[in-house]
Amino acid sequence: MSGQVITIAQQKGGSGKTTLAANLATALRAQGKRVALVDLDPQGSLGRWFMTRLESDPALCEGLEFATSSAWGVSYECRKLAGSHDIVIIDTPPKADSDLRPALRVADLVIVPVAVSHVDLWATESVLDLAAREGKPALVVLNRGRPGTRLGAQVAEAAGKLEATVAKSSLAARVVYAEALGLGRGVGEMPKGPAREEVAALAAEVAKALPPR
Repeated sequence: MSGQVITIAQQKGGSGKTTLAANLATALRAQGKRVALVDLDPQGSLGRWFMTRLESDPALCEGLEFATSSAWGVSYECRKLAGSHDIVIIDTPPKADSDLRPALRVADLVIVPVAVSHVDLWATESVLDLAAREGKPALVVLNRGRPGTRLGAQVAEAAGKLEATVAKSSLAARVVYAEALGLGRGVGEMPKGPAREEVAALAAEVAKALPPR
């Protein structure tokens, strides 16, 4: 087996990288894929999420593995995990410099979450530039949006002018995302609601965006 690697990166903090990593992992696992998560962020939020999940119900971690790594050790860690998993998802710290490059270099797809504000959108350009230098396809995901607002429309329009693909699926600003994370869950494992459909649609789009092997 040679799994594919998704790196989630964004220079600005608070863009929702960890929320996106956890929800994509659970959505892809629900599709029957074996998924591994690698946390490069010293803050360790993804690790806290995974341990909360493990402690609440170990069965929820079947088909799901977690590891931490340094920036420079991520190539080895991903090579090892990709040998036994369909998908490896890397959650990176909020930076766009040489420390991020190893995580971009091993990626088959770079996902760049953008919280819906012009400031967050401006911060995206440096990450997209690094991904382009590494020759990696990037997918911009609008996150924490407020559908029907003027700001949301303006940011979506501006995002469309970036030299990257913007996902048709987006995630709205919903309390359930934070609630699910605190319980060690993805929103697909919470009571039915629009967030479940959002994540399912995004997971399907991400699967299609991954380059064929």
